[in-house]
Amino acid sequence: MPFQKVQSEKLSTSVVRQIELLILRGILRPGERLPAERELSERLGVSRPSLREAVAELQEMGLLNSKAGSGIYVAEVLGSAFSPALTQLFATHDEAVFDYLAFRRDLEALAAERAARLGSDSDLKVIQAVFDKMEIAQEARDAEAEAKLDAQFHMAIIEASHNVVMLHMMRSMFDLLSQGVFYNRQIMFRQRTTRSALLDQHRAINTALQARDPDAAHAAVEKHLSYVEQCLTDHKKAERNEAVARQKLEHEAARD
Repeated sequence: MPFQKVQSEKLSTSVVRQIELLILRGILRPGERLPAERELSERLGVSRPSLREAVAELQEMGLLNSKAGSGIYVAEVLGSAFSPALTQLFATHDEAVFDYLAFRRDLEALAAERAARLGSDSDLKVIQAVFDKMEIAQEARDAEAEAKLDAQFHMAIIEASHNVVMLHMMRSMFDLLSQGVFYNRQIMFRQRTTRSALLDQHRAINTALQARDPDAAHAAVEKHLSYVEQCLTDHKKAERNEAVARQKLEHEAARD
């Protein structure tokens, strides 16, 4: 018969499983420092030797790493999503920018739809809290804070969709966005895009989510990212037009 005696799980194995799930679910984030050994062992209710054994196993798996004199950190596992060579390729080709936006539009619209259906009340409160901060940053005209909160708002929606594969994939995408690889919000402002217009679009997304309206949330995200795409298209056209105009000006000057 295919049965075996049930064996109790080692405490260190239980710790490994718990930390694995916290990383998988995005609760423990890359680069985040774990509590000190004594505090963490007390929180987990295990001895320090059992904790050390678990940490060593997680380090061997590449999920945690130690920094001398600093502590134990969640490994920067997202860094392997895109090689430096591919990142450089993205940064130097316009095609990648628009493919990126199309990818985001498709996945984030789906994530917003899922968040409206599956997100918990706490998930929606997080989204609301980030949006409230966006309003404050907009009133203060704090461009740096606006950009950070923009990314946080979209990531909060991804997290509320409760799909761990989508979560980690989009975190790696937003890491590139934060590095300015794909585009910069300031480019949109040069195309007469106002901060209030972008804030209104995020407000529409938030309103749909708080109302738990999947269709409206899906449509609001699509509309927002289509708007961003159009702004960047206009920017690229303006750059090309300016280059042509400069050539004409130089040519006319040479004829005088």
